[in-house]
Amino acid sequence: SVHVLSPGYVNARLEKETPIFNKQRIDFAPPEKINSLVVSSNQLCMSLGKDTLLRIDLGKPDEPNQVELGRKDEAKVYKMFLDHTGSHLLIALNTSECLYLNRSVQKVRALSRWKGHLIESVGWNKFLGSETNTGPILVGTAQGQIYEAEISVSEGSLFSTNPDQYFRQVYTLEEESGPAPVCCLEIERGIEGKSFIIATTRKRLFQFVGKVPEGTEQQGFSSIFAMHADHLPSFREFPASFGFSEIAFYTPKLRSNPRSFAWMMGNGVLYGTLDYSRPDSILSDEQVWVYPSDIDITVNKPISIVLTQFHFLLLLPDRVKAVCTLNGQVVFQDLFLEKFGLLTRMIKDPTVQQIWIHTEKVVFRYHVQRESRDVWKMYMNMNKFDLAKEYCKDRPECLDIVLAKEAEHCFQNKRYLDSAKCYALTQNYFEEIALKFIEAKQEEALMEFLIKKLSSLKPSEKTQTTLLTTWLTELYLNWLGILEGDPSQRNLYLDTREKFRTFLSSPKNKDCLFNNRASIYELLASHGDTEHMVYFAVIMQDYERVVAHHCQHDEYDEALNVLSRHRDEKLFYKFSPVLIQHIPKKVVDAWISMGSRLDARNLIPALVNYSQSASTQQINEAIRYMEFCVYQLEETQQAIHNYLLSLYALCRPDLLLSYLEQAGTNPNRIHYDLKYALRLCAEHQHHHACVHIYKVMELYEEAVDLALQVDVDLAKSCADLPEDDEELRKKLWLKIARHVVQEEKDVKKAMACLSSCALLKIEDVLPFFPDFVTIDHFKEAICNSLEDYNKHIEELKREMEEATQSAKRIREDIQEMRNKYGSVEPQEKCAACDFPLLNRPFYLFLCGHMFHYDCLLQAVFPNLPAYKQAKLEDLQKKLAATSQPSKSHHRPKDTDTTSLGKGQQSREQIKADIDDIVAAECVYCGELMIRSIDKPFIDPQKYEEEMQSWL
Repeated sequence: SVHVLSPGYVNARLEKETPIFNKQRIDFAPPEKINSLVVSSNQLCMSLGKDTLLRIDLGKPDEPNQVELGRKDEAKVYKMFLDHTGSHLLIALNTSECLYLNRSVQKVRALSRWKGHLIESVGWNKFLGSETNTGPILVGTAQGQIYEAEISVSEGSLFSTNPDQYFRQVYTLEEESGPAPVCCLEIERGIEGKSFIIATTRKRLFQFVGKVPEGTEQQGFSSIFAMHADHLPSFREFPASFGFSEIAFYTPKLRSNPRSFAWMMGNGVLYGTLDYSRPDSILSDEQVWVYPSDIDITVNKPISIVLTQFHFLLLLPDRVKAVCTLNGQVVFQDLFLEKFGLLTRMIKDPTVQQIWIHTEKVVFRYHVQRESRDVWKMYMNMNKFDLAKEYCKDRPECLDIVLAKEAEHCFQNKRYLDSAKCYALTQNYFEEIALKFIEAKQEEALMEFLIKKLSSLKPSEKTQTTLLTTWLTELYLNWLGILEGDPSQRNLYLDTREKFRTFLSSPKNKDCLFNNRASIYELLASHGDTEHMVYFAVIMQDYERVVAHHCQHDEYDEALNVLSRHRDEKLFYKFSPVLIQHIPKKVVDAWISMGSRLDARNLIPALVNYSQSASTQQINEAIRYMEFCVYQLEETQQAIHNYLLSLYALCRPDLLLSYLEQAGTNPNRIHYDLKYALRLCAEHQHHHACVHIYKVMELYEEAVDLALQVDVDLAKSCADLPEDDEELRKKLWLKIARHVVQEEKDVKKAMACLSSCALLKIEDVLPFFPDFVTIDHFKEAICNSLEDYNKHIEELKREMEEATQSAKRIREDIQEMRNKYGSVEPQEKCAACDFPLLNRPFYLFLCGHMFHYDCLLQAVFPNLPAYKQAKLEDLQKKLAATSQPSKSHHRPKDTDTTSLGKGQQSREQIKADIDDIVAAECVYCGELMIRSIDKPFIDPQKYEEEMQSWL
């Protein structure tokens, strides 16, 4: 019967909790009584009767292996020892002999060097041992000696040599009465290469600590024991004894060091943890569990002990007790029926965490299932809340109980902040907890509770989020107001302010704060906290409110910094009219830094208001920004160019003309309004600029008229502009000449005008001079004019003679071409179809290529323009309508065709017209071949058909 002494945690789960230690009877009926049983790495070895050994691989339980010991004497199995790999089995006989069996063989071998020693314990080498070699191991005898030995199986012929390599004594364990049996041996390796050897007798637990030199591990542990040759090692001793002791270890993971121990001895069980960082003793947190009254060491003394993560199990003759190592309480007891016989031994397979118990005729196995299920409650009752929470992570109902208990514990101990953090994670009523902190006047803890509670809310719980957010804002503002007035609390004030700002800027609270920003603004305003109002506005990206606040307080630099930092175009447009009145240079710098993101047209109103009341120096800032837009951003908006033009005309006339000239003279590429610019320049008497604009507008007469008021040379440059209109140019130059003669009365300058313009003659200028001017002023000009006429006449004569010679040469060439001919051999072939040429009408070209008429027509026709194709088809129809031609060969194009009658002339004329179209040039050497160079050799529409024909 099984019964649990401590009640389990009752929760909402419906399935029945299985016991932690679940017993299973093995379906096995041994033919003989079981003497001994060992298990390791899923390998089970069992001694049956006097001479039989049964080996079972628990992964293949249906394939047991039986080995005979082969003993003819009365020797019996005393104890068996199986290493951590399940490969090496030592069988100690009651005749002080020892046998060895390797997992891979069937034959048992005697260890001759071990003879004469009754083996009580073996300390296996978990670091150097393998399936064929044990490495240095320690052996404890009933006489108290500790021997070092090594067993090796040769690879070739398995037992050609003795398996025991050596067997030498390294130490003797003693109690107050002399040498005592070595009950248990354990070898462990700590940090920094230290080795720890634990050895127990009936009443003592010894620890040997030492460092094996690197590279000498195979030489064994002699050096460690030699360190204690002159003095006793560290040991624990208890007064009582029941003739033996046993130590058990718990290893959490395979191939790791044990983490805890439990030593069963006469007074009870010494248990604790193992700390490998300690210099002399690795035993830590030691506690003694004293045997209760139902355990009498003289009648029903404990037989074996095993250790799990949170329990140790004691084997008594008729039952198993499980004791929790956390609180020392018996949590499980399993009573075995008398029919099974007395319990003999209990062992644990460290690799699979299974516990085995046997009597002489029955074997049982315990599975350890969810051992940590109730550990949380024990840790909670011990006020070890972190550990309690660690062991109920996957059980929210238990975690809630732990958190509530921890919160209450912290509250009672006046650790209010820690209490608030825990309460926030529980499902306890929110109102009760809040009132609890309010009654205790712990506002800071209340804030902590609200913050934690807020962070645990789901996005769907919007009402609760709004409530907590608003409440926290109010609490923060109250707290800051109290701290700000106390200079001694300056550091706390700064820390609280930082927390408040973190709260306001938290991404998790962003949506809630944004949706309720009006309420938050009201709270901040009611507390007069303008600093955090601005801070909150920045977080909410309500930069308009921030900038307006700075402007109201004449903090124009701060306002501009906000604008520059957040680069919002709309805010620039809104606040620039105010800012430019006070910090024009910085504002323009900010505009320039924004580059093309700002539309300069939207800033013009601010500049216009500013420039109307500002000085010339300040207007220069407006010019600077407009120039940036025009020259750097290459703005083409007419309003921008017109405004820059007006600024130049008003304040910087020295830059006006260079701007106009840089804009060019093409009206289609000029971005300012020409009429507006002309009116503006005329209004401010900028005549040079007006002349330039007239030139751009191609109003050359107006340009010359205005230029003559300023500079004659400027007028001359304007007069030469209409290059394609000689009549207009002459008219403009006459204007200049009349001005020079009539206004300036300068005859020499008037004569200079004649030399500047080839269109003007002396006779054009003479009417402008007064009658009393003597001819001496014009003599040279008149002579030059007459010489020019003579030269022109001679030029015309020479051109006439050249034209006569040219006409004569052309007539001679025509006559020569009429007599030109070519010879064709009988074997000549058509260049297109490669058939004999003389079979059909053909063409012969000067380049030497020859084509049949129809072949040439077929090659030329697709490449002719549409109108020529139509004309050619029309000529072919007309030719077919006339009488049939004679069967003589078609003469080449250049053959002299004389008149042979009116009807024949008509037919010959049609053929000549066809020749002009078809045979205008060789299809291989003319322009047609050049134009077709980018055409594919195969028509894309016929490509597939052509490709298939090649396959």
